[in-house]
Amino acid sequence: MNRVAVVLTALWLTAFVSLTFGATPRYPSRFITFVVPGAPGSGTDIIGRALVEAAQPFLPVRAVVMNKSGASGTIGFADVVTAKPDGSTIGMFAVAMATVQPHLSKLPYNTPADYTPIMRVANLPIVMFVRSDAPWKTARDALTYAQANPGRFRVGHGGVATILHLNLEELRILARIDMPIVSFGSPGQVAAVLGGHIEAGVSHPSLIVPHVEAGKLRVIGVFEPKRLSIFPDAPTFRELGYDVARGVFYFLIAPKNTPKTLVITLRDAFRKALDARSFVEMSKNQGFEIDFQDAGALTRELWLLYDQYSRLVEYLGMKK
Repeated sequence: MNRVAVVLTALWLTAFVSLTFGATPRYPSRFITFVVPGAPGSGTDIIGRALVEAAQPFLPVRAVVMNKSGASGTIGFADVVTAKPDGSTIGMFAVAMATVQPHLSKLPYNTPADYTPIMRVANLPIVMFVRSDAPWKTARDALTYAQANPGRFRVGHGGVATILHLNLEELRILARIDMPIVSFGSPGQVAAVLGGHIEAGVSHPSLIVPHVEAGKLRVIGVFEPKRLSIFPDAPTFRELGYDVARGVFYFLIAPKNTPKTLVITLRDAFRKALDARSFVEMSKNQGFEIDFQDAGALTRELWLLYDQYSRLVEYLGMKK
């Protein structure tokens, strides 16, 4: 009987341990490498580090930020795509790296089927601005001038094949205007407008808010579905009859075939981080909007944008 009792006790203890600890399996890696495609101190780096810091209390292991800049962000994106799908490597990237760059060059990834979207994090609005002493009060005034004066309304942006650039190209096509588009390294277009070298520029709000507050620049149009609270008098281009409203947004990805349980664990942790006071305050200071979107909706949007940009870059003669 003693032997039976010992066996039964051992079985009971095994079952108890399994029930107690087996329901929450250990994370398969000792730490998480969180890849950001910008250099230390860049906007992407600031957002990524703030997000990781806010998420750390909810993550099962420590997360470490790794900067992988270069090639329009595709180097970092490729690092995540080609990593082991064990939850040890994830990253935060901008939409153009997933939906535009694959059409321009050969990469280790192509469509959203080549990686695992986790969640959308934030939206960075895009606005058109002019000098405060310019005659154009709104984008309607500027477009009317551009239509009447072909080639004389020059607009600058931060880089070729960025969302800012493609928005301008699409606006030029829809408005049927001769509007020279000039590429600058961001924030070069801001200096060019201030110096009177070009008539307008497009940018994220964070680069121009100080100049707007100083009375040197004025925002005249918004490439967003709705007006921005920070610039309530600036109309959207949709209001003017031109459906150009694709902003820049950041989202998290993991390698393809990452187990769903790990993806959910990561999503839950970073979703909570979006509500952290430190992250909310940082978003206001950096001029972006926290914009959560789950994996399902995010994946559908990435596919839609991938197809739309495929047609646009082909029309512009930029496709590989």
